[in-house]
Amino acid sequence: MRWTLVIPVKAPASGKSRLVPGVTDAARAALARAFALDTVAAARAARSVEHVIVVGDDPDLADGAEFLAEPGADGNPGSAAERGLLPAIRHGIAHARAGSRGAAGSLLDPRPREVAVAVLLGDLPALKPAELDAALDAATRHPLAFVRDADGTGTTLATAAAGVPFEPQFGSGSAARHVAAGFVELEASAAPGLTHDVDTVDGLETVLHHGVGEHTADVVAHLADRKGIA
Repeated sequence: MRWTLVIPVKAPASGKSRLVPGVTDAARAALARAFALDTVAAARAARSVEHVIVVGDDPDLADGAEFLAEPGADGNPGSAAERGLLPAIRHGIAHARAGSRGAAGSLLDPRPREVAVAVLLGDLPALKPAELDAALDAATRHPLAFVRDADGTGTTLATAAAGVPFEPQFGSGSAARHVAAGFVELEASAAPGLTHDVDTVDGLETVLHHGVGEHTADVVAHLADRKGIA
């Protein structure tokens, strides 16, 4: 099975606010950008991923993947309520399943495309393509599945087989909501890059021990030289 992967990414200017005051505001934005770029790079390198869609308001973060502007990114005040993580995810899933490739989803056949879709958080700088492949391979055995984050309460990856209705519930306490909704939890204890999303300086220090992608490594080295980390 080949997957279409949706990655919601908040713009670096406003992302990763919990890194402050551990790092300067400029450093926070640089790290947020690096986390997203490393996540997208790992996703694109995974052998089981056919198509990557980055949903957000900064096309530069797609880095070769398809970019999809998030709802409300047009600056219209009337669409502000549409912005946020879950609206961006729903928008990405709908786009993935109504894409122009293949018969279904075309103008001649407006039915949703029968594709397997996964949603991956965009702040996994230590993610390895092999970790993602292993999780997606395991997910092929279940209609709905998810990976719990290292803290135990959140979610880093949620998946749905082709043709299965998909309403992932990312955010605080999402792991329990996914279990309640019938998602099967995938074992990922051997995949620290997939389970460790980074919101704090302590979280960043943890993933540095596991090895991060080149964008994050470059930013951290630059910050260390300039003492950008408090």
